[in-house]
Amino acid sequence: MIRIMTAFVAGVLLVSCGGGDLSLAEYNTEGTALGAAMQERIYQLDAEWDSQTATAEDVRTYWDQRIEAYETALGGFEALEPAAGVAELHRTGMELFTKLVAAESALAERVISSDMATVPEQWWNTAEGEAVGAVEDEIFSFCLVFQAMYDRTVERVALSDAPWIPAQMKEIVQVDIGCETVRRDH
Repeated sequence: MIRIMTAFVAGVLLVSCGGGDLSLAEYNTEGTALGAAMQERIYQLDAEWDSQTATAEDVRTYWDQRIEAYETALGGFEALEPAAGVAELHRTGMELFTKLVAAESALAERVISSDMATVPEQWWNTAEGEAVGAVEDEIFSFCLVFQAMYDRTVERVALSDAPWIPAQMKEIVQVDIGCETVRRDH
């Protein structure tokens, strides 16, 4: 099966910037929508791939559109005006997602220029495929940190009645961003 990015990509970037007008919950909603759109596009590409006997031109089209889906999501994540107080997480998330797009692009170039172009099972057994896997491992580790940040917001319930604490410090966001989906078998 063709590898796909899952909802964790949105999760990696959602908490990530700081100082915007959006609450953490609003930022989560917008980021999740960007990630879901990317994921849906990749699912469509994979379904189209699975329903055909691929030619070299089909491989080029698949990878061009796959990379376009990642780049579109990256642009959307960069444009988000995120919640206050999470700038460092956003910077790290953006670095990792940019690194993933670069690794996927390198894999695309390798696949398109090789004689294994129409055999997806072989794509991931290349140095470039392994590089994608290594970035995914980094994203998994970051995803756990990101999830822990959300989980810590639940502890704020004790502060919800204190009028002197700013609203963004009282915000509670309960969400499971799906870190377990990061690790996939190849």
